Amino acid sequence: MSRIGTQPVILPAGVELTLVDSIIKIKGPKGELEVVLPEGITLEQADQSATFVRDSNERRAIHGTVRSLLDNAVKGVSEGWSKSLEIVGSGYRAAVNGSDLDMAMGYSHPVKLTVPEGLKAEVVKNTITVSGIDRQAVGQFAAIIRAVRKPEPYKGKGIRYEGEHVRRKAGKALKSGA
Repeated sequence: MSRIGTQPVILPAGVELTLVDSIIKIKGPKGELEVVLPEGITLEQADQSATFVRDSNERRAIHGTVRSLLDNAVKGVSEGWSKSLEIVGSGYRAAVNGSDLDMAMGYSHPVKLTVPEGLKAEVVKNTITVSGIDRQAVGQFAAIIRAVRKPEPYKGKGIRYEGEHVRRKAGKALKSGA
C-alpha cells in the first residue's frame, strides 16, 4: 500500500473538482489547473474530499505521486504558492519592468528574464518573490533566477533561496616563505 496515495485530499471551501475523461480539473478562487489521471488509478469523490484507488499493485509508484500533484493543485488554486530569493552582494540588484525581471549581477551586461504567464515576480529591496498557482512553475522559475548567479562559497555572494545556508570555505592560507 502507498502511505501517501491512500490519504484523502481535503477540498477547502470554494474549490470544485471535476473529472473529464482522464483529466481532473480543479477550479478555485485563484484560478484553474488540470492534473492528468494515469491508467490504473481511479478517483473517488466524497463530500469535501477525494481519494485515489489503484487497480493493481503494478501502479504503486505513481499512486502517491498523483495524490501529491492533486494536493498541490488544490492548495495552488485556493492559497497559491510562492518562493523567495535573496540577493547578496554589493552592486547586485533586480527590478521588475512590465513582464521582465531585469538584474544587474556583476556581468558586463544586464540579465533580462521574462516572467512566464501565470506567474508574478516582485522585488522588495534585495528580495525577489515569485508567486503563482502552479507549484512546479513557481519552483522552476525560481531555479532559473538562482542559476543566474549561484551563491559562491568564499564570500557568499549571489542569489540564494530565503533561509538557504551556504557553506563557506576558508580562503588561501598565507605561507611564510624563507
